[in-house]
Amino acid sequence: MRRAISVALLAGLACLVSCTADPPATGDHVDATGPVAPSASGSAAVSAPASASAAATGDPAATITIAFAGDVHFEGRTESRLNVKAPEQALGPISRTLAAADLSVLNLETAITERGAPEPKTYTFRTSARALKVLQDSGVDVVSLANNHAVDFGPAGLADTLAAKASSPIPVIGFGKNAEEAFAPHLAEVKGVKVAVLAASQVVDLTNQKWRAGADKAGIASALEADTLVKAVQKAKTQAPVVIVYLHWGEEGVACPTGAQTTLAKRLAAAGASAVVGTHAHTMLGAGMLGDTYVAYGFGNFLWYGTSSYANSNETGVTTLTLTGAGKVTGEVFTPAQVNSQGVPAPETGAVATASLKRRDGLRGCTGLAAVPK
Repeated sequence: MRRAISVALLAGLACLVSCTADPPATGDHVDATGPVAPSASGSAAVSAPASASAAATGDPAATITIAFAGDVHFEGRTESRLNVKAPEQALGPISRTLAAADLSVLNLETAITERGAPEPKTYTFRTSARALKVLQDSGVDVVSLANNHAVDFGPAGLADTLAAKASSPIPVIGFGKNAEEAFAPHLAEVKGVKVAVLAASQVVDLTNQKWRAGADKAGIASALEADTLVKAVQKAKTQAPVVIVYLHWGEEGVACPTGAQTTLAKRLAAAGASAVVGTHAHTMLGAGMLGDTYVAYGFGNFLWYGTSSYANSNETGVTTLTLTGAGKVTGEVFTPAQVNSQGVPAPETGAVATASLKRRDGLRGCTGLAAVPK
């Protein structure tokens, strides 16, 4: 597994606000954080760094892999996974698939706090800061908190989640002390290839309305501020040839993308994103190519706290992309799994896996996306 080591940003990409460095570790990719400066109106405006007036370029001959998984909880039947010991990590055997990739990303669907009063909503979730170390030990490199449960326990929970991010052993994206930090990409160098990973939530809910990050307000990065997100992607493209956008989006229980999803995907592709991926619907959605941009409209549940009434809600897996150093997607491998009775994603094999792969490929039919290159 690759582990991150902190470095200062390259000249011209220095932090515009104070940044907390990741703790030293061994590995073959180097991480740093590049912020997005807020405009006077409170949205995060982007201007290209002085040293990067054009899009960053990379070696087209280089090859890297990036793995993605869906939503994770440490509540209910999965709370005990915080205490699982090696060799089986919290995510079970499928953690090896995440660890095998050069970089891996998923969504942590919870506030990170043991304090605060629950927000006035049907479902509220929280976990301890230990979850971030547990995910690191399970092969995860980057965690998104841009979702509709990151601020489920009010101001006290928000403060604790910010503190957990500041001390996290792995990068946390899509959440911050202001819009500048929330929209900032995680910047990594993987096998000599620069990669930027951003996150935001498009879910229209209490969290996105009440706890959206602003110029002087902590919270989540909101994809409802589409112009802000597009500008953040455009800036990231000047910093790294590989730009990944991890979104919380879609309609719960619906296996086809909404108009809001397809519209945003097109805008982010035009802004230079190599891949636009996400979760939220509690069921898998189709994936494929939108021009040169890979789009995955929904990864489904992954480590899941309880049962769901939605059809096919236990279908899950890990999606691993192969990209060139110039940011071009050249292949996709899907490792199918089923959320088992303990809430853990159990890998499938044989005829069962073949059937799951066939069904997943069929989900692309309502997306308007093309097949991924073989």
